[in-house]
Amino acid sequence: MKKISLPPFLQSYGFSLLLIISIIIGALLGIVFKKDAALLKPLGDIFLNLLFTVIVPLVFFSIASTVASMTNLRRLGKILAVMFLIFVGTGLIASAIMIAAAVLYPPAAGVSIPLPTAVDVQHLKASEQIVRAFTVPDFAQLLSKNNMLALIVFSMLTGLATSAAGEKGKPFAVFLASANEVMLKLISFIMYYAPVGLCAYFAYLVGVVGPELLGSYARAMLLYYPIALAYFVFAFTVYAFLAGRASGVKKFWRNIIPPSVMALATGSSMATIPANLQAADNIGVPRDISEVIIPIGATIHMEGSCLAAVLKIAFLCGIFQVPFTGLEPILTALGIALLTGVVVSGIPGGGTIGELLILSLYGFPPEAFPLITVIGTMVDTPATMINAVGDNVASMMVARVLGGKKWIEG
Repeated sequence: MKKISLPPFLQSYGFSLLLIISIIIGALLGIVFKKDAALLKPLGDIFLNLLFTVIVPLVFFSIASTVASMTNLRRLGKILAVMFLIFVGTGLIASAIMIAAAVLYPPAAGVSIPLPTAVDVQHLKASEQIVRAFTVPDFAQLLSKNNMLALIVFSMLTGLATSAAGEKGKPFAVFLASANEVMLKLISFIMYYAPVGLCAYFAYLVGVVGPELLGSYARAMLLYYPIALAYFVFAFTVYAFLAGRASGVKKFWRNIIPPSVMALATGSSMATIPANLQAADNIGVPRDISEVIIPIGATIHMEGSCLAAVLKIAFLCGIFQVPFTGLEPILTALGIALLTGVVVSGIPGGGTIGELLILSLYGFPPEAFPLITVIGTMVDTPATMINAVGDNVASMMVARVLGGKKWIEG
């Protein structure tokens, strides 16, 4: 029997489209049945419970196994150091731009959702907040989604210890990698139920809260898409100018369209690597730089994800009436966005981990998870394009730092 092959667009975006369709159906059911749609909530709760029970082992095994396998990066030295500084710098700039935009145009203005678990807004000293965010006093507390950042720190240290143990650590590294594959497969099984779970949960939300929730999503997209387009055009032009002046800008825009189209068509930074490497060659980036930065950047450099993380935080803050102004909320948003876009993005399932970090550090109830999952789905396409193209311009800036002003003429 001949195997049916889906068109490339459906292969890349088919599941995302299915999720969006299921959410639309759920919203329509909520509008039609109103408060009676609450009867469907248990079907949504099943999805959330399945997801939250697997997320702790998934985070541990994915991060620990990833770090344990990174011993071959030590020799890269100066290139990696400059690369990381540029990744952090561009991530901070992207996050700061979206914070400013969200303060001026709140994405969930006028909407309030009375979910059963109240938001715990505790005003702690900065030192106490850091300690509580990064560490826990007992190992058992790591086994909770409420201490996600502490779990990430512990997982990274476990991975480093495994790597440092050398030959004796290899059997444990194999175990971590194997367990990680099992957890990813388990997540894929759970995600088969996602269309049903999200449909039921949005029927409940719209039926109980009202159709104004849909207006908030439209408002969020009206904020994200113009900001993403402006960042793509203006920020990348500035970065290219810093890397190679006028010549850098011309070469960048002359060669960056194929990777941009590839990112839009596939929805994958990884799939864009060949086109990105070819563009970097045409621009004049030395291969020993581009062949390191572009593949690594495809997994740990996500400016589009930084923009999306801030949007998710601002969206939930608006819905739960949590202030999104002032030094502490903004610094927290910057930290989470940077962690999501530069560190956690390199971990399999990093988008989910980043969303759970938002819930954990801000104290939002678990029921808020589907709300920002939808935003992640809706902004995925432009975010992927920014993520992929950002790797290319980052390689240009690293070439400028290591090769001097005339690197682009070489």
